[in-house]
Amino acid sequence: MENDNWWTAPAETDDGRLIMVTGRADVARFRGNPRFTIRIEVEWPYDDAPCAGMPTDADAETMGIATENLNTVLARDPVAVMTGIFTGAGTRTWVFYTLSTHIFQKKINEALADLPTLPLRITAENDPRWEAYDEMQEFEVK
Repeated sequence: MENDNWWTAPAETDDGRLIMVTGRADVARFRGNPRFTIRIEVEWPYDDAPCAGMPTDADAETMGIATENLNTVLARDPVAVMTGIFTGAGTRTWVFYTLSTHIFQKKINEALADLPTLPLRITAENDPRWEAYDEMQEFEVK
């Protein structure tokens, strides 16, 4: 992940727990494409008890590998773009915008094939105006 294209800022859940929000800044070419209208969240719940809401070192390492693999696969075939990562309160959530849930499913399987089976939950919604992305950007510290 190229750091100059991403920003990170702390946020809090409604019950006051820390969440680190990481957002992608360079999304114009995807956002300008009217086909990228589907927002996908890939959630990884983890045991946060030993680390005050954050993942253990082992989980964090695997999450880092998964993030790099996802970005590598999508850089080769840009059918989706990772726009955000939320980590804390027992959950890592990757956020993507894509043109097809079917194609995205193939790409996520390709990206994660070499990792052990992960406890992922995947949801999708239509967000043609990227409203959720705009909400996430409110966390960015300028």
